[in-house]
Amino acid sequence: MRRRHSATADAGLRLDMTPMIDCVFQLLIFFLVTLKFDDLLAHLDILRPRNVRAPIGRRIGDLRLGVCREGLALNDRLYPATEVERLLRRRGNDDAGQSIVIECAPDSEHAVLVQALDLCAGAGLTNLIVMSK
Repeated sequence: MRRRHSATADAGLRLDMTPMIDCVFQLLIFFLVTLKFDDLLAHLDILRPRNVRAPIGRRIGDLRLGVCREGLALNDRLYPATEVERLLRRRGNDDAGQSIVIECAPDSEHAVLVQALDLCAGAGLTNLIVMSK
C-alpha cells in the first residue's frame, strides 16, 4: 500500500530569509560608509586639452570638426571628405598633439562619426574631444 505524504510534513521545511536580508543590508551600509569618493575621483585618468598660448589661427582646439547629416564640416563649413582629409593631414603634420573638437549633431549618422575618427587617426591626430551639440 502506498503511503501518502501529509501536508503538515511539507509545512515544516520553510527557509527564513530574514537573517540573510539583514546581513546583506549590513554589508551594504558598511561599504557605503567606508567608501571614500575623494580617493575614487583622485585616481581617475582624464586627459584634458593642453593650455598653450599659440598664435591666433593655430590655437589648440581651434579646429572644430562637425559631424552632421550632410557630412563633415570644419569650423561650421561643409567640405567633401577628401578635402577634410587633406586639411586634417596638414594640421597633423604641423602639430600632431593638438586637440580636435568633434561635435556630433543629434540627427547625424554613426557612420559619419566613425569616418571622422578614421580621418583624424589617419592624419596622426590623437587628442580628440567628442561631444554632442
